[in-house]
Parts: sequence; structure tokens; C-alpha cells
Amino acid sequence: MTRILVTGGAGFIGSAVVRQLLAETDAFVVNVDKLTYAANLSSLPGAEGNPRYAFEKVDICDAAELRRVFDTHQPDAVMHLAAESHVDRSIDGPGEFIQTNVVGTFRLLEAARGYWSALPADRKERFRFHHISTDEVFGTLGEDGFFTETTAYSPNSPYSASKASSDHLVRAWHETYGLPVVLTNCSNNYGPYHFPEKLIPLMILKGLAGEKLPVYGKGDNIRDWLYVEDHARALRLVLEKGRIGESYNIGGHNERTNLEVVRAICAHLDEMDPAGAPHDRLISFVTDRPGHDKRYAIDAGKIERELGWTPQETFESGLRKTVAWYLENRDWWQAILNGSYRGERLGLTEEGAAQ
Repeated sequence: MTRILVTGGAGFIGSAVVRQLLAETDAFVVNVDKLTYAANLSSLPGAEGNPRYAFEKVDICDAAELRRVFDTHQPDAVMHLAAESHVDRSIDGPGEFIQTNVVGTFRLLEAARGYWSALPADRKERFRFHHISTDEVFGTLGEDGFFTETTAYSPNSPYSASKASSDHLVRAWHETYGLPVVLTNCSNNYGPYHFPEKLIPLMILKGLAGEKLPVYGKGDNIRDWLYVEDHARALRLVLEKGRIGESYNIGGHNERTNLEVVRAICAHLDEMDPAGAPHDRLISFVTDRPGHDKRYAIDAGKIERELGWTPQETFESGLRKTVAWYLENRDWWQAILNGSYRGERLGLTEEGAAQ
């Protein structure tokens, strides 16, 4: 039985990976998560008590604890998703992003390298370290073009700079020490169990509450949207069949401006929550994020050609499922709004806040 160590398995993308591994494979899953504000074990229904699941509350910056986890669980692979990921929070407090995304990745690489080096030859050959990253490391695009696996890195926020740093560390550990790694860079994810500080869940919940829907700047920043379950399927495929030392871009083929996304959410809310219609009357434009990248767009041709992956959801089908999920799972997000996050604006510099 394959044993897979997933870091950040209580987070948004990590929990989707864990749910799929438990539901669709016979793998034993070790979930390593510090349980920071955006992590939620409630995103893993049915995991607790599953004989193929173990949870370790561990900070990936803790080298001694990581060594213990590797020695105890003897994984065949690592899927590294643990990260601070919200750009606005990185503007308010970049130190946490450097600590988790850079130092934490270094500690994890060292723990994995020490463990892998001591494995018997057959298990050493099978071992994989899969590092999951973002398209934001590539910076911003103009009106044309796409990010490819060979696009030069040009991060513009503390978050994207910290993820770029972690990508470089993973590549260096492969080239220098021979650690068998694969890397992926994804576009913006959305879907069930998404912490409500991010655009799509924030707009859904504010719309349900009849609150203003704050759109940054003119709402003309463009993102490529990827349904989280499609992403999780791609990650599993790269872990299983990706070529060692290679990176794969994963995108949803769904470019939309932020304003188009918010209007589409309003249309779904009008249908599913007609008492609050029309929801687009709540749209308001607010001070833009500092250093806000204009456009991201992924060329996902490599993973399609080499591994046969394409997304199953269109933006329309995925968004409809997402809005419906938040309407049907109020207990999950209401507990968050009552505690660690209340929908407040984050990521304004002092100058922006004054404006």
C-alpha cells in the first residue's frame, strides 16, 4: 500500500487531495498540518477513524518533529501543499510567508532528503517529492500570451516571492542532491471548503448577507480559474506519472475578469437565493491591492500532452456547484465567520488605508 504524506492537508487544496486519495485510491494518507487560521479538519468529513488516515499536528518549520513523522509513517511520497497563500495577508505580514513558505520548505526538503537517502534501493527508486506551487511566481501578463513551464520568474508580491523561493529550493535539492522531485504551478483555485477571505467565497457569503461586494480597482484584473477537484486530480496524476525533475502547469482554461466573476456569482445567487435579488446592486469598487498583477493565464498543454489531463469542469459548471455548496453547508462557513475571520478587508498599505 502506497503511503503518501500530505502537508497542509487541512487547507483548501490539500483537503481536496486528501478527500480524493481516501475516496478513490487505496493509499494510506498522513496529513501533516499546523492548523493555522485557514486550516479546518471539518473539511475532511469521514477522515477521522478511517484506517487509511493519520493526522499529525506539526509545523513544517520544526525539523525534529518532521524527522519523527518520516520515521514513524515511512511515506513513499510527499505532496507538499502547506503554505501561507493569501496575497493580502502577505502585504500585511510578510514574515509569516517567508517563515512557512521558504524556511518550512527547506526544513521539509532536508527531512525528506535524510529519510530518502537511508531507504532501501527499491523504495528509494519509488520515492517522490511533489511540490505544489502557483502561477503567481511568473509575475503578470499583458493582454496576450500565457505562462508556460519555461516562463521566467518575476514575482510581484511577498506571497509570490516566497513561493518562487520555495520552487527554487526544490529544484536545487533535485539538482544538487538527486532528490526525486516533481513540481506543479496552478492557476486560481475555487470550489467547496474554500476559506472565505478569497474572492469567490467572500463574494458568495457577502451576497447572502446582503453586504457590499468589494471589487478591487475597476475589476478588470484577469485570472484563469481552476476547480479544486480538477486540480486535485491533476496533482495525483503528476505524482504518479510525472517525469522526475519536471514541472507542469495546471490551469482551468477559464480566463475571467474579477468583475465578470462577481457578476456570475450574483446571477447564481439571484436564482438560488431570490430573496436577496438582484445581487449585483451590491457591487462596489474599492481601493486596488498594492502591486496587483494585471493578468494570469496558464498554458496547460504539457500536462495534457504528456499525462492526458484536462479539466472536467467549465467555469460555469464549477461555479454553480460552488455557490450551491456554500448554500447547503452553512454550518461549515458560519463557524469561521464566528471566529477566525469576519470578512474584513486585508492587505492595504498605510497610504491605501488612508485613501
